[in-house]
Amino acid sequence: MIYKKLDSFSKDFLWGSASAAYQVEGAWNQGGKGPSIWDVYTKIPGTTFKDTNGDVAVDHYNRYKEDVALMKEMGLKAYRFSIAWTRIYKDGRGEVNEEGLKFYEDLIDELISNDITPIITIYHWDLPQALQDLYGGWESREIIEDFNNYCITLYKRFGNKVKHWVSLNEQNVFIGLGYLTALHPPGVKDHKRMLNANHIANLANAKAIESFRKYVSNGMIGPSFAFGPVYAYSCDPKDILSAENAEDLNCNWWLDVYCKGSYPSFALKYYEDLGIAPTIEDGDIELLEKGKPDFIGINYYQTSTVRFNSLDGVGISTGMNNTGKKGTTKESGIPGVYKNVANPNLETTNWDWAIDPTGLRIGLRRLTSRYGLPILITENGLGEFDKLENDDIVNDDYRIDYLKSHIRACKEAITDGVELMGYCTWSFTDLLSWLNGYQKRYGFVYINREENDEKDLRRIKKKSFYWYKEVIGTNGDNI
Repeated sequence: MIYKKLDSFSKDFLWGSASAAYQVEGAWNQGGKGPSIWDVYTKIPGTTFKDTNGDVAVDHYNRYKEDVALMKEMGLKAYRFSIAWTRIYKDGRGEVNEEGLKFYEDLIDELISNDITPIITIYHWDLPQALQDLYGGWESREIIEDFNNYCITLYKRFGNKVKHWVSLNEQNVFIGLGYLTALHPPGVKDHKRMLNANHIANLANAKAIESFRKYVSNGMIGPSFAFGPVYAYSCDPKDILSAENAEDLNCNWWLDVYCKGSYPSFALKYYEDLGIAPTIEDGDIELLEKGKPDFIGINYYQTSTVRFNSLDGVGISTGMNNTGKKGTTKESGIPGVYKNVANPNLETTNWDWAIDPTGLRIGLRRLTSRYGLPILITENGLGEFDKLENDDIVNDDYRIDYLKSHIRACKEAITDGVELMGYCTWSFTDLLSWLNGYQKRYGFVYINREENDEKDLRRIKKKSFYWYKEVIGTNGDNI
């Protein structure tokens, strides 16, 4: 559709930005916090870019009031942040750490007092190391009850103040990279174990949503999914079928469970035929059906393009571009199913991520047609090399161009009939980019630190800071 005039964003549209505890907080052993799997994993040489970790990160734990003041200056309407499980339960279970609860309560109160809607992400990858050691983390059904107890603790403490909740962030990423490619903890390469861990995470998510209904009134909850709509490389029917395969295995495998309570039939049969399908016990499907969300959270960065892959074709790549050297991403696929290829119609970032704002609109329409639920964009942003110039100037026009084109795609999707609740950029400040260190910057606020030099952690507003402030102030009318 090409429109002469686009619909406006709603008056209560959540113009937001986002972060995750491990990537911004630091204070890894302060306030009664226990170690997470990321506190341990990043200490293993060679796991991250230049062996960077989140011990200090950008010190948000000690500087949150300064950061919220910057959010207020920008006019931010919403801030999505995650809670570190090990700040609440040092060992993932047992005695509640009041000091951890108090930190997040203070942050929530600071946001609310500055007219910023808090959006809590309950789990953003930082599993308590104690639970990984005790029973294997997401590979054990014991985690369902431990996670539920942790969630209920948060619901009881914050449910009267916070009405927007994200249950699990990017389950497809932390399970896929943790149990299939071994790029994330626990560093496993086993497809069957991956699918079983994923099923248990689905059950934990459903149980947490079921509990949410009991403890939080007038609230909304949903998981956040790393969504990459799939294109066929050509109109060759083999490529079209390959794209159908990829969409089912990489998108519907998760989203159907979240939104319908069942696995897509093609993907489930495919895994059954391979002998690696997850173990589904009595009562599992009933629980999944009870855990349907109030909205779909999506983290959108890029689309993928696939083509036919023969039975002796390319397999799954266990490497990735974490240096920012363009063109170093390795070819990957599943023999007999599909293989990923570069889209000749799209530019890419230095990390080889396709820049495709129209793909966001396409994805939003697909989700609306398939599930009919409201959508919250929980992440969208550009990670790039930013240069701090004289007089504390950061000219990140490339980020402005990226965000502007994606916000326009949101407006087009709303005009198409998509029910869009809000748009959270990734991220508000620069932060630790998991495997990529601190060189890959995403924020509106530059943090004066490098990979292995914390410097003074000074906050410096980029050009994009002022641009997004204007977007919020005009409710996106000038996009």
